[in-house]
Amino acid sequence: MKPETPERSRRTATKEEDTMTPPRIAPLEGIRVLELGNYIAAPTAGRLLADFGAEVIKVERPGTGDELRNWRLHKGDTSMLYRTINRNKKSVVLDLRTDAGKQAVLKLAAKSDVLLENFRPGTLEKWGLGPEVLNEANPDLIITRISAFGQTGPLSERPGFAAVAEAYGGFRNLVGDPDRPPVRVGVSIGDSIAGLYAAFGSMMSLYQREARRGDAGGAGPLSPVPLTERVIDVALNEAMFSMMESLIPDYQAYGVDRQRVGGRMEGIAPSNAYICRDGASIVVAGNGDSIYQRYMQTIGRPDLAEDPTLQSNAGRWDRREELDQAIGAWTAELDAADALAALDAAGVPAGPIYTAADISTDSQYAARNMVQKFDVSTGEEILPGVGFPGIVPVIGSESLPIRNLGPDLGENTAEILAGLLGMDPAEIKAASGREEALQA
Repeated sequence: MKPETPERSRRTATKEEDTMTPPRIAPLEGIRVLELGNYIAAPTAGRLLADFGAEVIKVERPGTGDELRNWRLHKGDTSMLYRTINRNKKSVVLDLRTDAGKQAVLKLAAKSDVLLENFRPGTLEKWGLGPEVLNEANPDLIITRISAFGQTGPLSERPGFAAVAEAYGGFRNLVGDPDRPPVRVGVSIGDSIAGLYAAFGSMMSLYQREARRGDAGGAGPLSPVPLTERVIDVALNEAMFSMMESLIPDYQAYGVDRQRVGGRMEGIAPSNAYICRDGASIVVAGNGDSIYQRYMQTIGRPDLAEDPTLQSNAGRWDRREELDQAIGAWTAELDAADALAALDAAGVPAGPIYTAADISTDSQYAARNMVQKFDVSTGEEILPGVGFPGIVPVIGSESLPIRNLGPDLGENTAEILAGLLGMDPAEIKAASGREEALQA
């Protein structure tokens, strides 16, 4: 028997928990995804597909694996960020610098439905794994590509992370206070939104493929989807640009150039964050016409509720500073809990600004299984009962259970290469460049 290790303990505990969970809901069961991506964008797309039952095989380089393993690494050899974004996947180590590694990718592509990648445009082609080559291996394969600026256009060959793409997409210019330089939000929002689009594009193409295989109004199956329609091209800057609502129409139609407005939303008032007596901040969205009336009555300002110039959102936006001062004076006299209770009683949408500690103990998140606990190995020790964000959207009444956290580097190499591709130990070693890959 092999000696007990931290990682083996985690896997055993997970399997025991699985026997106690309800029947698995897996709408994408039977779909296989080959993930060649690093960092956040393509892995986010892979995570979304894996969450709902797809088998996602994550290909990582020998030695270091996905760079995300070392991002925000507080202890051990694998970050919680990696464990989160790569949950429900399998890890296979392949050396794409070798012919054996490239051939293994092609063999895996031949048995997959979707391939995800987020390399700089031209990288797959340089490795001899471009769309045409992949299409020869699998004429049904959907190839979803994520890059900074897309696969075409004058900027297509430029490298770029989400920070740059957020700026190009118009997003960064609107984040922050008007008298200060633009700031970045606290998460990789550009990568995550691009990942959402990549998963959506992959699902669209899967639907199109399956629809063409079916009966077309009694005329029989349609012709296969051509390669040009099976290459999904997601650009980080365009993913962010698509979130910018009417930024461009407002500018081109009226010459309106939106500016940073801090905690407000352009053209909407009153809607902001306010500091309470106990130092906590709350968010109140009282911008609906009828809500505004109740809101002003609650804060003891019937004069503002009845003012004829404040009956429309446009008028309230013009006097936003005055309204925020009135609301801030009211919240400054109350603790956050009391202010929220008064607003809730009046039917005014409001809420606390949660921290990680708040989410960890919140009853609403708990009721929907949105914080799921696992014993996690750092590579050095087991950390018991660590919470991870649940699966969205909910099917049924609560989040589906996470099957496994992001795997150890190469954890499934032998399983996949031997079991799926029928490779022998010598072939596995040649493709992965790892002696330990020979061990099942």
